[in-house]
Amino acid sequence: MTIKIPDLAEGEIYLGGFIDGAGRVTHTILLPGDNDDAKWQAQLDWAQSIGGDLPTLVELAVAFEKHRDQFKRDWYWSNQEDEDDTACAWYQSFSYGDQDYYRKDVSYCRARAVRRLSI
Repeated sequence: MTIKIPDLAEGEIYLGGFIDGAGRVTHTILLPGDNDDAKWQAQLDWAQSIGGDLPTLVELAVAFEKHRDQFKRDWYWSNQEDEDDTACAWYQSFSYGDQDYYRKDVSYCRARAVRRLSI
């Protein structure tokens, strides 16, 4: 089976195709631009305002491994809330590669947006 990489707009970077349990492929594309430190909800709103979403932890891990040079050496919010404490959300460090969670109501992390295409 051949998978065709989606067309990319200028400045976009293909992160990869992620396969779910049913075998569906969702292609994730990193959008250009970076948003300064802000609270989690503000970053989520920013990403949606430019037609995207915050990345998942898996997408951020791939970005750290393959496209680290596209990020500042800082923390970036994911779109994932902590399961045990919804006052917190997960982030990815682009300094050391660790992932952890922190309170969503602090201006702690930067943001990058992604868009996803299911094929």
